[in-house]
Amino acid sequence: MSIASRLDQVRERIARAAIRAQRDPAAITLVAVTKTHPPEVIAEAIAAGARDLGENRVQEAALKIPSLAAAYPDARWHLIGHLQRNKAKTAIELFDSIHSVDSLRLAETLNRLLQERAAGEGATRRLPVLLQVNVSGEASKEGFDLPGGIANRAGLEALLPEVERILALPRLEVRGLMTIAPIVADPEQARPVFRALRELRDELARRFPQAAWAELSMGMTDDFEAAIAEGATIVRVGRAIFGERVG
Repeated sequence: MSIASRLDQVRERIARAAIRAQRDPAAITLVAVTKTHPPEVIAEAIAAGARDLGENRVQEAALKIPSLAAAYPDARWHLIGHLQRNKAKTAIELFDSIHSVDSLRLAETLNRLLQERAAGEGATRRLPVLLQVNVSGEASKEGFDLPGGIANRAGLEALLPEVERILALPRLEVRGLMTIAPIVADPEQARPVFRALRELRDELARRFPQAAWAELSMGMTDDFEAAIAEGATIVRVGRAIFGERVG
């Protein structure tokens, strides 16, 4: 099956899931996850209409994005994997948004680098970011730790001051939250994790109305329909579009 056909199938699944949830399919952004796939395969997806593309690793992205960005300037690149602070400078040069801001220190590093860049170039760019939150409690997951979501009152009270400080950083534009659900046999089992992120987003929007909080990046190939049912606005899909990862 061609990438174009796979992409159409994913879009149809998104539309059906949105309609079941009484939501507008147009309100859901599909990020095609291009990790491990070569530029010529990614170009095929872009030619089929993919405009939002996600990479997990900065080093891999640095080998692919520059040539693709030159050929397809309207493509938008999202960093969806863990970002080490020593790679933050490269990340802000490559990506249009970062879904995986998982600590105050990383946010401050990104803000400082953007300020330095602005001083040198006279730029006024604010970088769209999402705060990655680990609401599942899995030790293997990155993110601000809040197992159980807002029911974890002690964890929430510890998180709030960090969110407040991130929102005060002038070069970052916080647009919402991101999470990764556990791998489960039945996607419905992931719904409590997605629900917990939505409830946290709603609580943060109530407490910090100065930020938009519009985005919920959650759901991948095996569970994005369950994520849409719980309010996902961005789904990150790789295998259903490109097949199994290479390497």
